Amino acid sequence: MTFQRKLLLGFSLMALPALLVGVEAIRSNALERRALEALGESLGRTRSYADVENAMFDQTEAIWRHLTGLDPEARKEWRLSGEVVDYWFDRWTTELRPDELELANGVREVQRQIRVVGDSVIALSDSGRREEGYRIARQELKLRLLPTLAQLNREIYRKAREFSVQQAFARVEAIVNNERRVLLGIVLLALFGGLAGAWLITRSLARPIQELRSAMALVGAGDLDQPIAVRRQDEIGDLARAFADMTEQLRQTQAKLVQSEKLASIGEMSAAVAHGLRNPLASLRAAAQFVLKRPESPASREQLSAIIDEVDRLDRRITHLLAFSRPAPFHPVREGVTQLVEEVLPAFTQLLEHRKVELRVDLPADLPEIRVDPVQLEQSLVEIVSNALDAMPNGGRLAITGRREPMTPEGPDGVVLDVADTGGGIPDHVLPQVTKPFFTTRADGTGLGLAIAKRYVEQNGGRLELTTRPGDGTTVRIRLPSAEAPGMTPAASSA
Repeated sequence: MTFQRKLLLGFSLMALPALLVGVEAIRSNALERRALEALGESLGRTRSYADVENAMFDQTEAIWRHLTGLDPEARKEWRLSGEVVDYWFDRWTTELRPDELELANGVREVQRQIRVVGDSVIALSDSGRREEGYRIARQELKLRLLPTLAQLNREIYRKAREFSVQQAFARVEAIVNNERRVLLGIVLLALFGGLAGAWLITRSLARPIQELRSAMALVGAGDLDQPIAVRRQDEIGDLARAFADMTEQLRQTQAKLVQSEKLASIGEMSAAVAHGLRNPLASLRAAAQFVLKRPESPASREQLSAIIDEVDRLDRRITHLLAFSRPAPFHPVREGVTQLVEEVLPAFTQLLEHRKVELRVDLPADLPEIRVDPVQLEQSLVEIVSNALDAMPNGGRLAITGRREPMTPEGPDGVVLDVADTGGGIPDHVLPQVTKPFFTTRADGTGLGLAIAKRYVEQNGGRLELTTRPGDGTTVRIRLPSAEAPGMTPAASSA
């Protein structure tokens, strides 16, 4: 299912409760209308019986007017009122329910007796026996039949009220109760259905997005080999496929860049090696030719010494080149800075005396121990001290000082080791280049000494910094974390 269809499904689930409420409102309205129609029918039957009642009382009034002898139309009105009573009675009885027919039979009996009494009274009045007719009318109509009719009327009206009002109220109450239950069911259905639908839609959307985000984080961290699983056919699947294609393109581009960098490094190294070997080889050829032509000459001995010096210089170049290009094994141990420095300095004793360089060492006894590879750090110190001595061919001062200093604002103390010379310094425009491989300002330099030192210091979790004062010398600063520092030598762990 596509993302668009899922959104449409979500909106449909949101609209479903409103639709169900509307349907229930229409159904309830229809039931209420039928209840009102039933109430109207009951009230209509009550009105029909009221017409029957009025017609019966009008019929009895015609008898009294006939007895007075003052209304010659009373006889005719008696017959007509009887027909009216029959009309309204028939109409009323057709509207009655089966349980109401018993009352209708009682009314019919009263009407029959009124008609019999009325006919007798009129016959007596016509025969001149008016007083006897008046006596019968008073006794039968006024004292017996009309009270009986009044009692029936009360019973009929009472049952009509019970049936019409109470039944209508009961039906409305049932409709309201049913509507309450239905609305409660709709609310519960909407609640649980909405929660279930939201959970399913969210799960179907959030899970692949989370997987894609995790894959993007890994790729962003440099893991271009992270597989991008594409298992969906919706918009998220399209996004995953596009990201997988992009990752594949990045992987291919990175491979090309790595290959280009390798070729560039090989070219740069080849140029440096060729440059570093051509001049010594030329000197070796000239010296060898000289010795070959004058083997017995005293100068030949000097040329042989020059050949040996050039061979030693070539050996140092090759040693530097191998040290830089070959991954060095890493074996960290706890060491004291003072001990490392003291093991390095004896190798420079004669060179210090030869070049008349004053050595000053200031290493406090409370310097914390460090966790480093002693071979690598000693090699770094050898390269740094050698460069410092090369910068002072006519003498000077070499100062090696150490101090405690935190590596981070809230972390434990580290060790800062400064190697300062009083040579000519490094020009500002050259300073950023001096730690790059194969960069050198000396004709006999390899350009790898400081590069090797920087690489070994960083591999042991430290930093190498250079500060210079043209004409006043250069200071090489090594910052190393103490052995108690958390996460020691992260670079070493990857070596």
